[in-house]
Amino acid sequence: MKLRLICVGKLAELWQRDAADDYVGRVQRYFPLEVVELKEEKGGKKGDTSGILKREGVRILEKVPERAFLIVLDERGRQFGSEDLANRLSEEMLHGGRQWCLVVGGPYGIDPEVRKRANLILSLSKMTFTHQMARVFLLEQLYRSCTIIKNEPYHNR
Repeated sequence: MKLRLICVGKLAELWQRDAADDYVGRVQRYFPLEVVELKEEKGGKKGDTSGILKREGVRILEKVPERAFLIVLDERGRQFGSEDLANRLSEEMLHGGRQWCLVVGGPYGIDPEVRKRANLILSLSKMTFTHQMARVFLLEQLYRSCTIIKNEPYHNR
């Protein structure tokens, strides 16, 4: 099973890049993981977020394989505990084996067309995070899921 993380925008701060790189390395001990960074859309008329989202959405969907299980991060999505996410990943490993594509949108969120294609819309929290922080938190949760599946001590339960 492979994982692909599609992110709109780059990580601006060195400490964010270091944290993300650390968790990517940790996850790759368990699964092949590819991180795809897409350029944030700029420009357009002030307040034209729908145009920005649409252009980003087209580029996101171009990176999603046809049979992939698509998880989109959105603050209005379903919330899972760490063990629930690990169980979901474990079930997919055992029965589906499809590639997981996870999407972290840009500062304006996710285009509705990407949401329609999603198999799961996931919220990390009821709180709002920057898309850069969401990437780091998601990578940490993927690593945590891996250690839960392997019954390793990182999760402390």
